[in-house]
Amino acid sequence: MTLALFDLDNTLLTGDSDYQWGEFLVRKGLVDAQAHAETNKRFYGQYTNGTLNIREYAAFTFKFLSEHSMEQLDQWRSEYMQEDIHKMIPDAARALVEKHRALGHTLVIITATNSFVTRPIATEFGIENLLAVEPKIENGRYTTEIDGIPTFREGKIERLKEWLQGRAETLEGSYFYSDSHNDLPLLEIVDHPIAVDPDDTLRAKAIAKAWPIISLRS
Repeated sequence: MTLALFDLDNTLLTGDSDYQWGEFLVRKGLVDAQAHAETNKRFYGQYTNGTLNIREYAAFTFKFLSEHSMEQLDQWRSEYMQEDIHKMIPDAARALVEKHRALGHTLVIITATNSFVTRPIATEFGIENLLAVEPKIENGRYTTEIDGIPTFREGKIERLKEWLQGRAETLEGSYFYSDSHNDLPLLEIVDHPIAVDPDDTLRAKAIAKAWPIISLRS
């Protein structure tokens, strides 16, 4: 079967779900507003300029998860989905996913954001296959560590290859949609790389390589 791979943040969403989760926590008074907002912005800046240390960032974002029960976290996440995420999903993104579903393609969201934040978003799109950064769980609670290979830059390729083992799918005929230069390693190895509302670095690369450039925000 043909793979249709989708980045999530700023690709299928009109924003970054991980950054927005931090903004939600600030808005709800669940974290120190100034300290959290400043750190959140600093890490997001590192992501956009390509200098992010994914494990340092995970330790920051997972700290809040590690301090609360799964039940309480699920309640806050449901509020976050209703208040923030639903309005970040453009109709064009839903239509793109449905186009590939109608073609019988295997749909996969592959994202550098953690699975706690992104699992319900994948469900909202009706996509079962999610490859995301996995928080390590011990004794029924989240820790501040990553479990396994983080799906970031070259890590997306490693995790995808692991996922493909034992499956009928291959990268033959595959599609990958992304906005970010951080995804260039994976974009380079699929048959159909598509830049979606790309950052400047990815736009330049897409133009040089004659990759399609589309927008899901119009």
